[in-house]
Amino acid sequence: MNRRILLLLAVAALGAAPAPLPPGAVDTSGFADSASHWRTIKQPERVMQATGPKQPSYAREQVREIAATILLFQRDNGGWPKDYDMTAVLTDEQKKLIRDTHAKTDTSFDNHNTHPQVEYLARAFVVTGDVACRDACRRGLEFMLASQYPNGGFPQSWPKPGSIAKRITFNDGVMIGILNVLKSAADRAPHFAWLDDAMHARVTDAVSRGTSCLLRMQIVSGGVATGWGQQHDEKSFETVGARTFELPCVSAADTTEVVRFLMRQERPTPEMIRAIEGAVTWLRKVQINGIRVERIPAPKVEFVRHTSEHDVVVVKDEKAPPLWARMVEPGTDRPIFASRDGVKVYSLAEVDRERRTGSGWYVTTPLRLLTSDYPKWQARLAAR
Repeated sequence: MNRRILLLLAVAALGAAPAPLPPGAVDTSGFADSASHWRTIKQPERVMQATGPKQPSYAREQVREIAATILLFQRDNGGWPKDYDMTAVLTDEQKKLIRDTHAKTDTSFDNHNTHPQVEYLARAFVVTGDVACRDACRRGLEFMLASQYPNGGFPQSWPKPGSIAKRITFNDGVMIGILNVLKSAADRAPHFAWLDDAMHARVTDAVSRGTSCLLRMQIVSGGVATGWGQQHDEKSFETVGARTFELPCVSAADTTEVVRFLMRQERPTPEMIRAIEGAVTWLRKVQINGIRVERIPAPKVEFVRHTSEHDVVVVKDEKAPPLWARMVEPGTDRPIFASRDGVKVYSLAEVDRERRTGSGWYVTTPLRLLTSDYPKWQARLAAR
């Protein structure tokens, strides 16, 4: 797999508490997805390119330097363009290219973007006391609040989402990433203690509307609640496709993140509890045992977005830990796959090599939810 997929699988497999931070450091793991795109995936449309995969990065303890880079990237509308590395040590020429494009409206939540910057700046303000971090964080909050649909959902990009990005999006950490940051602000977490009452009321309302939207979007099949898709129609709430190889589906990874968010609610309603229980039951049902995904050597091929010197195959292994398909067919619960031609197939072997090596088709994120997070939530619920 290319470096991006390996990185995402590593993050997904962990799903665990991050390693302890050095004193005075702020966690930068939220930037990993966009950073990997910037460093390893070919995207000539970017306003500024990396000097190479090994362009230096700041250490987590260098909070002021990382915060300065985040401030530099913030667009005039308060959001951030996607697929850049907020921890990179930038050259003077790169900085100039960013400054010269501040007025662009290429702001997006895709690939775990914008909400990690808002979260980081809030924490950086606590560490440094720099009011520029606080003010930029507030502008980021304003950007997120302005992007929310009246029905509570969030698009992938804003203010110019386009035909695909206007969908309510879970894929790549969009809606749940935003809601998690807003909930921390609504809960008056220590790094958001500086919020005034007016902003606190607004983020609290946004979380309430977002949560209601989540409950309305849960996919029901044969009268039974299952999970959530990667994208949902912004009006009908139906699960829909996005890019040609992203089909209408139920998504195990995104369902896991929705459930984790719902389990954050201090006093869950009966509707929330039913949603959680239904999703957990579905995740157990679609768990795949007895296989593993293996990378094997293959002739080097240059694709449009990435270079591959390997192939990816599924092999039988009765001792392998459980896996879940990235996309599951609503109604049948069968794993589904597709190449860029958009044709639905039912095995990874039927996907062409460009997509086999360019996307992650199996996930492990539900494992920790089912074995640890959910039992702990049940115990908390019983104790109340």
